[in-house]
Amino acid sequence: MRFFPFTGTVWSQNILSLIYYEGHRNETEKTETIDRVPWLEYNFNKMNYGQRPSPRLFSSHLPYYLAPRGLKNKRAKVIYVARNPKDVLVSYFHFSKHAFIFEKVQDFNILMERFLAGKVLASSWFDHIRGWYTHRSDYNILFLTYEEMKKDLRSVVLKICNFLGKQLTEKELDIVVEKSIFSNMKSDPRSNYEDKACILEKGRDNFLRKGTVGDWKNIMTVAQSEKFDKAFNEKMKDLPLKFIWDLNEEI
Repeated sequence: MRFFPFTGTVWSQNILSLIYYEGHRNETEKTETIDRVPWLEYNFNKMNYGQRPSPRLFSSHLPYYLAPRGLKNKRAKVIYVARNPKDVLVSYFHFSKHAFIFEKVQDFNILMERFLAGKVLASSWFDHIRGWYTHRSDYNILFLTYEEMKKDLRSVVLKICNFLGKQLTEKELDIVVEKSIFSNMKSDPRSNYEDKACILEKGRDNFLRKGTVGDWKNIMTVAQSEKFDKAFNEKMKDLPLKFIWDLNEEI
């Protein structure tokens, strides 16, 4: 799976682990999601990735040009999840206040300027999504959006299963969807990075926050929103991608 930070990474990790690990669905396995779907670039638990049993599931924030070359043989499957960049920025802002790996920027306007300039973790959101989208023919790839996951989670889970060639019974599918509802996932310590001492400072009582669409409206001023829109339109005008800024919009 490929993501820019704050685009539903943990959510997608959880969905994949529920699809593949029956014990996780039935609550008979205690392994955390981060160990079922570990990070390519952050091997927190010092796993031997080469010895992981098939199918090997991984998450990553890497841009396309840093992805393993073997992906281009198209035997591995890539799922790319995108999210509207205003909500990405707001999620970034709130999370960075309590994360060791981020520079703390208390002024939202300063962080927005850095975000638009690509001077944040994972560099430019615009370049990240452009890179993967314009090179999509190089990979066996499925594009999804955070917003469609919020709108119709069951359809997205089915889409993922079809892409992966993984068949679930109706009962299994119901369980995956139920356990992947954001509020349920947030309360499941295996799914929400409960053991997060290496990531978050004290004061953040949960790795996951709201999981909503349109939260940018609660923090952005009209002037900031208009400036962001201008930059977005300039950088994305030639890509046929539709982004949802509010759940009332049609997918």
